[in-house]
Amino acid sequence: MNKFLQEFRERGYFYQCTDDQKLSDVLNSQKIKGYIGFDCTAESLHVGSLMQIMCLRLLQKHGHQPIVLLGGGTTRIGDPSGKDKTRKILEEKTIEKNIKNIKKILEKFLKTKNQDTAPIFVNNYDWLKNLNYISFLRDIGKHFTINKMLSFDSVKLRLDREQSLSYMEFNYMILQAFDFLELNKNYNCLLQIGGSDQWGNIVNGVDLIKRYSSKEVYGLTTPLITLASGTKMGKTESGAIWLDKNLLPSYDYWQFWRNIDDRDLFKFMKIFTDISIEEIEKRKNDNINDLKVLLANEATKMLHGENESKKCFDQAKKIFLDNSSDEGLPTFKISKNDINIKNLSDLILSTKIERSKSEIKRLIKNNGIKINNIKIEEDLPFLEINLQNKNFFKLSIGKKKHFKIEIT
Repeated sequence: MNKFLQEFRERGYFYQCTDDQKLSDVLNSQKIKGYIGFDCTAESLHVGSLMQIMCLRLLQKHGHQPIVLLGGGTTRIGDPSGKDKTRKILEEKTIEKNIKNIKKILEKFLKTKNQDTAPIFVNNYDWLKNLNYISFLRDIGKHFTINKMLSFDSVKLRLDREQSLSYMEFNYMILQAFDFLELNKNYNCLLQIGGSDQWGNIVNGVDLIKRYSSKEVYGLTTPLITLASGTKMGKTESGAIWLDKNLLPSYDYWQFWRNIDDRDLFKFMKIFTDISIEEIEKRKNDNINDLKVLLANEATKMLHGENESKKCFDQAKKIFLDNSSDEGLPTFKISKNDINIKNLSDLILSTKIERSKSEIKRLIKNNGIKINNIKIEEDLPFLEINLQNKNFFKLSIGKKKHFKIEIT
């Protein structure tokens, strides 16, 4: 087995391959280009996309060259895969802004100095925007059958649930297959990687290239990741775990990894860090909290840099060991004139840190809330919160959630 594919499996990235033995032979005989596509429906990616980014890093590690396809064209259509309804159509300016921001995020994860492995960034709007509809149907559409298109999960599941699927979305899989063809023609791209929900789209691309030019290319998919709690990777009760510091402070990002479920630890160390498999296996009997800190440090360093990772770690130590510092904490500004805030539970609810007033009151009753490290035993009136002659206080919810509340 080729070393890239071997590590791909060992780290838990492997789900399906169109022909893993032939792909292994190709990878052993030459350095190839492989691509992953990212639609730009938001101004940032979140950790739900991180496994795909790690696959691109792994390609680079083994001397292959990643192509990053930013879907300026397909974002205008909307991928129906895994969706219950049509995605909101974004304005063109918004899509272009999203593309620029997502590219900056991806450049943090990928090495750019070695020309042989530096990522190639492409935007599929470059070749999709000027397509001639008649020519496209004649040259590309003839290779697709409605029978087969209806059999793919992205279409079948929507129809089985009697949820509408627009003709626009139905065409998405053809456009994604056409992307692979364009990348194969222009860059000799031999591999597409994607999540398991993309299997049908990827197979379409492999088949199209074979029919169109008789060339053999390959598809590789990764499993969809969920947290041990059953929550979808990238989503938490408090919102998405964004890969953009402007949307999620680096300390919150560090805390996400530090606070993962024990059951996810070793799986996530393999998937989301560069720590070798051998090193991870050696450390299986280490203190689990020390390993969670290691995971948080490594994951944060990869995105935000070593200095920021160290700063987050030092901040966490101050909070949990010294139990004093409020520097660098996620901050919420609350107006003292807000008529909706009458007591502490109203204040916490207004920050959306907790979503239920009854849950907040339960936490107060069970001594789960502190102000400036002092346990709160009742739902204090807002005006009676002791600010210690300052315009802010530190709010702690349980052992792991700490915030700075500024009163304006």
